[in-house]
Amino acid sequence: MKIIHTSDWHLGHSLYNYDRSEEQQAFLDQLHDIVACEQPDVLLVCGDIYHTTTPSSATQKMYTDGLLAIHKASPDTRIIITAGNHDSCAKLEIDRSLWQHFNVTVIGSIARNADRSTDWEQHILEITDHSGTAIGYIGAVPHVYPHNFPSQNGTLNREERQPAFFHELSARIEQRNKKRLPVILTAHLAVTGTDDTEEEMKVIGGMDTVTVNELGYGYDYLALGHIHYPHIVQKDYPTAAYCGSPLAVDFDEDYPHTITVVNIQQHGELPQLKTIEIRNPRPLTTFPQKASGLDEAIKALEQWPEEKKDYIRVNIKAEKGITPDIVERITRLLQGKQCRFCYVKIQKEESDRERKRNELSIEELKQKSPVEIAQMYYEEKEGETMEQELTQLMLQAWQETTRDQEEQENSSEPDKL
Repeated sequence: MKIIHTSDWHLGHSLYNYDRSEEQQAFLDQLHDIVACEQPDVLLVCGDIYHTTTPSSATQKMYTDGLLAIHKASPDTRIIITAGNHDSCAKLEIDRSLWQHFNVTVIGSIARNADRSTDWEQHILEITDHSGTAIGYIGAVPHVYPHNFPSQNGTLNREERQPAFFHELSARIEQRNKKRLPVILTAHLAVTGTDDTEEEMKVIGGMDTVTVNELGYGYDYLALGHIHYPHIVQKDYPTAAYCGSPLAVDFDEDYPHTITVVNIQQHGELPQLKTIEIRNPRPLTTFPQKASGLDEAIKALEQWPEEKKDYIRVNIKAEKGITPDIVERITRLLQGKQCRFCYVKIQKEESDRERKRNELSIEELKQKSPVEIAQMYYEEKEGETMEQELTQLMLQAWQETTRDQEEQENSSEPDKL
């Protein structure tokens, strides 16, 4: 079974108020050509089709036209779309019945029967070839917040619901898969286990995470969405992978953006993965790449080719912040060129004192009082020493907090005989 794995399209996303429909259409055109060339059995879109729950009519039309063109390029390819956390489940599913006429299955939320039990048949999709012969199964799961997974008549707490759902799904697929055909599971969430995932999660923040073991068993490939950096979760065992987003959504996503072609010969064998990089007609570029002084940056920008369409983040090294006239100078300088200026990134030059502070060991930090640490943080952020009045207030607050804690501890001690 051959699949194309893609996710996190974020159609409708704008960058610093610039419309990005040109780039998003370019991606859909490239995906059309890839599907036409590969003729996969399945195209999996694993969440975050749109950037917001209320996409514009133009964005929705781009999505609809794109899917119809892909279907026309490979009519036998089953297209399976599952919702992400950026999508409106209800809006994705509203024309679900119509999409079925074009070999497209849309799953926005956990399907329920009339008695509110899980309709597992909506999440276990049998894949057939052009002759109608079964060649594999897809366990299709959209993004669901952990507490919204079925609770089995209230018998499961929040932490138990999500892993219980995935394990039950695995068991039901195993029961149906008498011929031991390839099995693929989809999910739109953050799986812990690699430095790549952990690093991007630090940027996103506030994200629920799961381990691979919580997502069931028996699948040959776990098609993941949500993390934009393409990577294999367990590098020595490539059964779980993020295909990544096809387009960067900010300047810090400075890595290749791809889709993944997956070939599975038979159930139980490791999949063969091939990544295809998506070309962006308007790359996100930090310029100069290495932070430099304002004058050097201005000189470099003067040489920027008129026809290059990149979004530009200007990279400047300075002791303090920038004044509004710097932005105005850069805007005037780039006027008439096809690039799009977004903002100025300031790399603060470290003083000797800051350099020494950054070299402090954990043991040395332990010797510092909370007020001293607050002074260090303030100086780093504001570029100046904390005022005496503010220092005194913080010292007073720290002393009062320490005194209250000591009084509570003393009052909780049992009377000594």
